[in-house]
Amino acid sequence: MNRELIYVIDQIGREKGIDKEVLFEALELALLSASKKTMGTDENVRMHVDRTTGALKVLCAKRVVTKVGDPKVEISLAEARKIRPEVQLEEDVELELAPGDFGRIAAQTAKQVILQRVREAEREGIYAEFIGKEGQIVRGLIHRIEKRTVIVELGKAEGILPEREQIPGERYNPGDRIRAYVLEVKKTAKGPQIILSRTHPGLLARLFETEIPEIAEGIVQVKAAAREPGERAKVAVASTKRDVDPIGACVGLRGTRIQVISRELRGEKIDIVEWSEEPATFVARALSPAKVASVSVQGAEERSVSVLVPDHQLSLAIGKRGQNARLAAKLTGVKIDIKSESELEEERRRDEEERREGRLAVEAFPGVGSQLTDKLIEHGLFSPVRIVRAGLPRLLEIPGIGERKAEKILAAAQAWLAQRDAALPETPAGIVEEGGEPE
Repeated sequence: MNRELIYVIDQIGREKGIDKEVLFEALELALLSASKKTMGTDENVRMHVDRTTGALKVLCAKRVVTKVGDPKVEISLAEARKIRPEVQLEEDVELELAPGDFGRIAAQTAKQVILQRVREAEREGIYAEFIGKEGQIVRGLIHRIEKRTVIVELGKAEGILPEREQIPGERYNPGDRIRAYVLEVKKTAKGPQIILSRTHPGLLARLFETEIPEIAEGIVQVKAAAREPGERAKVAVASTKRDVDPIGACVGLRGTRIQVISRELRGEKIDIVEWSEEPATFVARALSPAKVASVSVQGAEERSVSVLVPDHQLSLAIGKRGQNARLAAKLTGVKIDIKSESELEEERRRDEEERREGRLAVEAFPGVGSQLTDKLIEHGLFSPVRIVRAGLPRLLEIPGIGERKAEKILAAAQAWLAQRDAALPETPAGIVEEGGEPE
């Protein structure tokens, strides 16, 4: 029977892919649980199954004391030295007890404990396998569809493709083979939960690695990817060798390589742009196919850019429903403000007009001459509107302007605005006029 036990453990270990030591420990725990039904063993008792012969030993740990108070957990020094001659007081010594007979209920308990441990070991094995696959592509077979959630067979495990991670308009049928991106692997009470995605930009990047040899070899690198799943995507690539064209390598002869990836993503249109370390250059390329006149970076952190395009390129740069601009912003990681040349010219005209009219208004303020006006303009306060918007704290920051002077300038700007608002055309119906009732 002992030889059969070793054989069974060996077989289970191979079939389930579980370490034999885990199974031996599960068996020992199961036998201990079963023995409590018949022997009433205490916490200081453990089972040991010989890994070679399968022989079972019941071992009881007892503390060595001068005077035994509880024989279940204590042993005298004289008795302990019969087992281990070198033992000292307050040490623990293990005695071998006679194994009890296991009844039907005890055997059933042992079986349940072993099965539970085998299930746990299987789950741990699956989790360990797939946690290393996060951010990778897996292949699977669609098993079933539950309330628009697709369940995918992945060998020993099942993956979940939620509705939010599905490409809009893509159809899934049981038995279909599918490639998906491992988004997340979570531990749950029912075992590991593997969340898959068909919409993540990482899927696009991994498909490029799979289908394009130069990327797999490291000659070409995918630097960034942005998608609007099922519609359009942008990928930024760079070459590690000067003589290799990264865009040409990805497109392939007559577009064969990129077409394979596009078909995998339900006909998603893919723009490939060359990556650049220069934010302005990268943004200009990311807005392809539109031609950009100029790009200016805003702020020290380079998180925002202003893009100027010719009038006839504006709609192309923005794209249908703003798609091209959105994808370019996602790809580059910066906020993009796109303006046409005529819009910029109109802004400049309005700005010059505001400066001219604003200067005349500010110079007319009591106690404000041309010299002080120049100082205000130098600090960006070139009109009454800007002075009121900036407020007293901003005025006090200007050298040479004290608190009293700042208060007078602010009051004059507020009075100018109130006078201008009063001179505006009559307010629409429903607005209460001074001293009147709503119309």
